Amino acid sequence: MRDPYTVLGVPRSASEKDIKSAYRKLAKKYHPDQNPDDSASHGKFAEATNAYDLLNDSEKRAQYDRGEIDADGNPKFAGFNPGGGGARGSRTAQGGFSAEDILKEFMSGFGGQQRGGPSRGPNGGAQWDPFAGATAGAAGAGGGARLKGDDIIVNATVSLEDAHKGGSIPVRMPTGKVLSVKLPEKLEEGQQIRLKGQGSSGLGEPGDALVTIRFEKSKQFRRDGADLRTDVAITLYEAVLGAKVRVPTLDGSVELNLPPGIDTAKALRLKGKGLYSDGDLYVNLKIVLPPGGDPDLEALARFMRDQKPYKVRDN
Repeated sequence: MRDPYTVLGVPRSASEKDIKSAYRKLAKKYHPDQNPDDSASHGKFAEATNAYDLLNDSEKRAQYDRGEIDADGNPKFAGFNPGGGGARGSRTAQGGFSAEDILKEFMSGFGGQQRGGPSRGPNGGAQWDPFAGATAGAAGAGGGARLKGDDIIVNATVSLEDAHKGGSIPVRMPTGKVLSVKLPEKLEEGQQIRLKGQGSSGLGEPGDALVTIRFEKSKQFRRDGADLRTDVAITLYEAVLGAKVRVPTLDGSVELNLPPGIDTAKALRLKGKGLYSDGDLYVNLKIVLPPGGDPDLEALARFMRDQKPYKVRDN
C-alpha cells in the first residue's frame, strides 16, 4: 500500500480529527454503494480504509512514523542484508535466509525474544518468553507469526420484510466483494453479525468483519418495537356502507371487513401481525374523496351541514 498520509491527503502532523475528516470524504466519494460498477473506486475505498485503520491506531501510527512497520502494518525486518552475513543476516546452506532468521528479524522489531525457548535474564535465570512453545520455523506446519489482522466494521441495511422472514442478504465488503450473510432470528436494530476471516489481512490469520445491521426505512410500515403501523386509504362510501379491503402485512396482504359507519379515528388492530409475529399491526384508515370534486357529493354535504349537523370536535 502507498504511504497512508499520501492516500488520505494529509500531512504527517495531521491531528486525529483531520485524519478522520479526510477519510470520511474519501469514503463517501469511493464507497462501493455509490460506485457499484466501478472497480477502481472499490480499490481506492479499500486503500483509504486501510490507511485510516493504520493512522487511527495511535500505536501503529507511532510505529509507522518510526519506520518500524510498513504501510500495510507489517513489521520491517531490521538488519536484513541480502548481500552479506552478520549476526542477524546468517545465511543457510542454500544461500537464502532461513525462516528462523526471518522470524528473528520480525521479533526484533517488537523488542521480543527469539522463539523456541526461554531467554536468560541478567543473572542467568530463565526469563519468561510470551512466545515460548510456538513453532520456531516460519516455514513449519502451522508455524510463523500469529498476528491476527484487524477487524473491520461494515454497515448493512435490511428491510423489515427480509428481517421478518429471515434467510440471507447480500453485503458488500470494503474491497467490493459481495458476501451472502445469513440473518439471525428476530434481528435487532444495531445488532452485529461476525464474519470470521473477512477482515483485514495479518501476518497470521485475517481479522473478522463485523456487519452492523440497520433497518431500512419502509414505505409501507412504521415500526414501534415489534409493533407495526400502516395506512390504508378507503372511499367515503366504504366508510359509510362498509366494505372488504386488502391490508398489507409482512406475511402478505389479508382481507379486512369494515363495518358500516366505521370510526376512522381509531386504528384497527391485527393481533400477531407485527414484526416476527411478536407484535401487532395497527391499521389507520384514511378516507379519500373523489378527485376533482363531485356536485352530488357537495349537495349531500350541504344537506348534512344544514339539516343533520353533528359534532366531531370539542369546543
